[in-house]
Amino acid sequence: MSVERRRKRQRRVFTVLLGMSFLLVLYILRIAWLQFAPAAPVMTSRASTQLKAESVAQRERGLVLDTGRGDFYDKSGLAITGETYKALAVFPLQQKARTGAPKELTKLADALGVSENALGGWMRGLKEASFWRSANERLPHKLTERQLGMINKLHVNGVRVLPYRNRYPEAFDPKHVIGYTSQHPELLRSDYSERLEAKSMKLTDQTGGSGLERSLDQLLQGVGATSVSYFTNGADEPLHGLDLRLTGPNNPYYPLKITTTLNLPIQNRLEKYIDKNGLKEGAVVVLDAATGDIVSMISRPKLVVSRIGVEGTDSANHAIRAAVPGSIFKLVTEAAALEAGMTNEGESFFCGGNYGRYGLHCWKRGGHGTVTLQEALAGSCNVAFATIAERLSARQLTIAADQLGLARQVGWTSEHAFQPLGKPLKQLQDEEAGAVFAVVPSMRDGGQLAQTGIGQRDVRMSPLQAANLMVTLLHQGVVHELRLVSEIHYGNGQLLTKLPRQLAPSPYGQISLHTAQTLLRGMEAVVAYGTGRSINEGRWSVAGKSGTAQVILGGHERINHWFVGYGPVQSPRYAVAVLAENRTPGLSNKATVLFRGVMDILAEDEG
Repeated sequence: MSVERRRKRQRRVFTVLLGMSFLLVLYILRIAWLQFAPAAPVMTSRASTQLKAESVAQRERGLVLDTGRGDFYDKSGLAITGETYKALAVFPLQQKARTGAPKELTKLADALGVSENALGGWMRGLKEASFWRSANERLPHKLTERQLGMINKLHVNGVRVLPYRNRYPEAFDPKHVIGYTSQHPELLRSDYSERLEAKSMKLTDQTGGSGLERSLDQLLQGVGATSVSYFTNGADEPLHGLDLRLTGPNNPYYPLKITTTLNLPIQNRLEKYIDKNGLKEGAVVVLDAATGDIVSMISRPKLVVSRIGVEGTDSANHAIRAAVPGSIFKLVTEAAALEAGMTNEGESFFCGGNYGRYGLHCWKRGGHGTVTLQEALAGSCNVAFATIAERLSARQLTIAADQLGLARQVGWTSEHAFQPLGKPLKQLQDEEAGAVFAVVPSMRDGGQLAQTGIGQRDVRMSPLQAANLMVTLLHQGVVHELRLVSEIHYGNGQLLTKLPRQLAPSPYGQISLHTAQTLLRGMEAVVAYGTGRSINEGRWSVAGKSGTAQVILGGHERINHWFVGYGPVQSPRYAVAVLAENRTPGLSNKATVLFRGVMDILAEDEG
């Protein structure tokens, strides 16, 4: 190649490169102008809004279907929490994008049984995805088979039939013993500070508020929710082809399954019975007499999870709340006296109606006359038991109560760290211990001892403890820790841990076999010819002790009615405590009547 031709070629390459550089500079200047130049003043507000909206390529509308929280089951595997049903989910869209066929919205309204205007107005007002519910429904509407058939024939954009997970089934009342969940930022800050900081939890998340929901909350929380997403473009129009996307944790071990000792059919049947028979305030506890496991635990007023704190409801579990026990404490007084050798079955007492001091008198006008120890228990004689109590010391009464599992918590507790939680576990976290004396007196006070001996003054006992007292006597003085949860399983059914039965011995030892048998014979006499003789006929023969206790409520005198016992007498299957609180003075013992009904239902269940 000649020198001249080489020079011409180099000039052409230079010219091309210069042109390309010039175009590149123009392109850069154009980008800079777009970046820094002010917006055109002629653009209208509406156009600006539309431009911003359409600048979003697509949007994701989410709806939580299942929080992923663990569930509770009864001893036979029946679900106590958690039910899934079909509900109508609606995602917010522009109205013009809502339906692609005429009259579809009208047909949807007809299927739901509402007016088209009402349904359309609700849809237009949506800011986020939501399930349809009628004006009088607290939960998303459960679609009937007829409604499902009608809706499945329709196609309305942004409307889908989806499975909804309801925490507390509507087939029966929520249980105080299970508890409830709610938004509680303070509890979340206390229990989950690390997860909040890591953004894996929010202060608006649900947490256990009471009962087992609270005790086992850290296990129940799970590993995340299951939600569904619906995709739209910047104009809130459906993105066809993407439609719905289900997202959630892909972990076979969660949510956990908690197996309780409860018998759900018995629990529900007893609830209906006591409600029908007018127990407005109080509790019923049923224990397995052989094991001490909790079969049923009912509290009134009812727990209404959507109305916590509203008048007429109560989130407190009265079954584990200590109340004045009245005459059922006479079992403790008799046990203390027998153990101390201060009385025996052959001793007689005279009751003329008045004790003669401390303003104390017997409930029976004119008194019981001369009675034996067993007759005094059967007739619940205040004079006889005040006499016995004055022979004792405060320490002797306190020791006897402890030996019988009273004035202390008796719910199942892990002594050391519970492995799945890494810390000790109390199954009944809100259980009250009760008391014999508010403060054990340092000096002898006859009036205080007499009133304590008949279950008044500072004495407090929960229905749970009262039922356990029966189990303790049936086991010859051996005190059980009462179990409510027996096993915890992973979501795939694999066993995580067992919670074995445990005893709760007193540091003072246990009462003698003779004392236990004397008290059991005395409770048989209560039903045979004493204060419980009105219930000596039924499906099972039963034994027990009635009680009435004076209390002051709002400046007015009220009465706590009690009955605790067991049955059948020949081969005890269940121990039961019934408390009817704050009754009007002068009324017959409501708890005694309810006890008989509870026992008959339990007998029917046994076949």
